[in-house]
Amino acid sequence: MDSNALASTTTLSPVLLTLIGLGAIALLLFLIIKVRLHAFFALIIVSILTAIAAGIDVQELIGTLVGPFGRTLGNVALLIGFGAVLGRMVEVSGGANVLANRLLEVFGERRAPFALSVASLCFGFPIFLDAGFIVMLPIIYSVARRLGGGILRYALPSTGAFLVMHALVPPHPGPVAASGLIGADVGMVLVVSLLVGLPTWYLVGYRLALLLANRHPSFAVPDLLGQPNASTENAPAFSTVLLVLVLPLVLIFLNTGLTTLAADGLIAGEGVWFHTLVFIGNTPIALLITTLLAMYLLVIRRTQGPVGERLERLVDEGLGPVCSIILITGAGGMFGGVLTATGIGTALSNGLDALGLPVILSAFLIAIIMRVAQGSATVAATTAAGLMAPAVAAHPELGGVSLACIVVAIAAGSITFSHVNDSGFWLVSRFLGISVKVALKTWTVIGTAVGFMSFALVWLLYSLVV
Repeated sequence: MDSNALASTTTLSPVLLTLIGLGAIALLLFLIIKVRLHAFFALIIVSILTAIAAGIDVQELIGTLVGPFGRTLGNVALLIGFGAVLGRMVEVSGGANVLANRLLEVFGERRAPFALSVASLCFGFPIFLDAGFIVMLPIIYSVARRLGGGILRYALPSTGAFLVMHALVPPHPGPVAASGLIGADVGMVLVVSLLVGLPTWYLVGYRLALLLANRHPSFAVPDLLGQPNASTENAPAFSTVLLVLVLPLVLIFLNTGLTTLAADGLIAGEGVWFHTLVFIGNTPIALLITTLLAMYLLVIRRTQGPVGERLERLVDEGLGPVCSIILITGAGGMFGGVLTATGIGTALSNGLDALGLPVILSAFLIAIIMRVAQGSATVAATTAAGLMAPAVAAHPELGGVSLACIVVAIAAGSITFSHVNDSGFWLVSRFLGISVKVALKTWTVIGTAVGFMSFALVWLLYSLVV
């Protein structure tokens, strides 16, 4: 059921809706952190209470809850499942150890966090944060086990790089959608986002992430992908491991590149070849193809005798530990959907727009409000751009670089203040084995710092051209 239709059924004032939303977040944090209730149950209970308190009709309650839950699972379940099996095979075959060896040879052990951050920056250009993070996990685990110092020392610089690329840089859906709604040229947005994003990555995504990680050195490497194969005997070749990791990036980039070119009218978005390439470049399909290839290259080809039982065991071992993560991620989507259905974010953004703030500042703040209210960075950027489009159109003097700056400001706001209604929050925290409290102190702080620093830089650029 459409969330806008659901929002229209609530008759509470914007102030009261805002208080209900803030109370829901506080209750959720209390249940998870203090009561120690499992996040899956806490999210569902608070989602039900929030919907009832906000005035959602009882007849629409199930649709309000189950709809966002199903949509979130539809987006992430296949991705997490295929990614976990792929990571498991890379891990147990010794492939992660091979790749870790090569990274350490090139950058040195002392610069291992930097090496992982650079690799993630490159991986993060064509694919979503969650997909790239899952692909990088076995390498992060392997390096962390070998060098010590805690999982966060190697994982946070990696996630910091993914945050920057996912939030700011086309062809990711948030900035691309915002570009279309605002009327900005995607190529110019790409240039501006890189000018802003690269220094933001180094100072926040890498340096700040490393600083925060050093404050939490006690977290060991989880066993979510099983026990690693530390032996180099019968290990796959570096080129084989690299192929398995790069293939999904190539396929996904092919998808985003073709769809972007078709949207800009540079190529014809029709024909069997076009739709076939776009299909195999969808993230779940790309990961499925890569996982099947990894089964052959890393398991079947390197196993003597019957391979069926071993392959089945590896798949079960990969899927088993991530079932909880998938359910928690879906429940986080449910909570975000309930907050959206109440109209909290829309009410706040309308009030902010009436204050007469500069266009670029209003765009940034509205994106923050939408991010806090419903969790998804992509939805926050798209919604904020839609709300800002009339205000931008009222300023015909804006164009070129200035419009690109506004899009990047929206994208910057959309990555801030990740919390318990963000599926990425649960994905990263559970795969790293950290508590909600530590995730708020690390993951949330990094994402928020990325948003504010990139906004400061893009506002400076905006001031120079307007």
